[in-house]
Amino acid sequence: MTVHDPAAFHRLYGARQPRAIYYPKDFLDYALMLAATAAVAGLSYGFGRGMAVIAYVLCAFTLVMFIVRHGVELKVPLMLRRPQDVFYLLLYKLQNLKVWWFVAVGLLLLENIFIFRTPSLPHHTEWMRTAALWLFYAHFAGITLFRTAILSDHLMKKELVREVLMQTPWKRIITEKTNMTIEIVHAFVTGLLAHILLIAPWYLVITHARFSLILLPAVCAINIAVQVRWMKVINLWFYRDHWLGHNSELEFVVLHGMHHDAIPSALIAVGENGFLEGFLRETLGSPVTFYNPLVSFLMNTYETVNDIHTHQYIPGVFPRLPRRFMEIAQHSTHHFGQLAPYSFAMKVDQPSVSDRYKKAMRRLPYELANSVLLDEELTGFRWDNPTHHKTLGLYDKYQPRAVAAPVEAEITP
Repeated sequence: MTVHDPAAFHRLYGARQPRAIYYPKDFLDYALMLAATAAVAGLSYGFGRGMAVIAYVLCAFTLVMFIVRHGVELKVPLMLRRPQDVFYLLLYKLQNLKVWWFVAVGLLLLENIFIFRTPSLPHHTEWMRTAALWLFYAHFAGITLFRTAILSDHLMKKELVREVLMQTPWKRIITEKTNMTIEIVHAFVTGLLAHILLIAPWYLVITHARFSLILLPAVCAINIAVQVRWMKVINLWFYRDHWLGHNSELEFVVLHGMHHDAIPSALIAVGENGFLEGFLRETLGSPVTFYNPLVSFLMNTYETVNDIHTHQYIPGVFPRLPRRFMEIAQHSTHHFGQLAPYSFAMKVDQPSVSDRYKKAMRRLPYELANSVLLDEELTGFRWDNPTHHKTLGLYDKYQPRAVAAPVEAEITP
């Protein structure tokens, strides 16, 4: 078994401050983060374009929700008290880059150089850009419609949502007097805004890079080969980045915290990230942004749909996540009060998992299908824990096995 160095995965240049919730003192940092989010959306899509305008409105809503849910305490922002942490934040991202990010970026650069040097060839770059933009907007529209259908079911079953959350650590926030409509809409807005920022780097690549029709088959084949290899190391990358999101106070407040500020529902999900965090991860982390737009469309759509499914920790509400998946995944434990696990938190290699299900999971690399082994090694995380047992009990109570609908994408984070 590979032995990983905890010092490498848990390195911090500043002070360690584990965080999982917001406090009133975070208000100015949160407000500055939203201002930066709006600016990034404007710079990416164009300040007067529809995607940016939607982002502005959603930013305003989340600011109001912060005030309503947490209050306001005016304190000098972290980024002004410890400006060096902003530099460290960027340094962490660069240090955590994997070789496949460089391969994807290098291939895109080589393609653009080839197009520039061979103008007489029928690259059809304008047609390719138009097709790429159609794929981009189809992705966003399709995911938004899916998220809206989820919103509708949550609103219709809002008392069930309350009842379930009252039996979890979320009972400290959700009470009998909580306005569940507002909480559910807040989760929807969180997911929608995170999605707009997540795909902004992809939009920038589409609108600023060029793609060749004659190179399409070869580039797509190489992209897929890179993606297969990326999936073998994605858990190592994600663990480090996610650990920082909870143990570097600045990263929690301005990058990751909003992913935990809304109820643990499919509504919040897009890629395990907050607003600016998604933009940074897709720029300085995942190679998917730099693939040919056709492959990016397929990967972004597949991964986003999977993330939405695998964040549905409210049983009995659409989209229903099968109990059998909850038996081999514990990201729910992370959203129900514990910091660990930091990985994708799956464990197929256990006696309780059927041979049939193990066979289905062989589509994933071992490193991903048993990603929680990294938490067990680095943090001492115990798979058999009370939080997980209680979560499984909720699925037994509100979503019996005979009712649970199969989820096509249930085995990929």
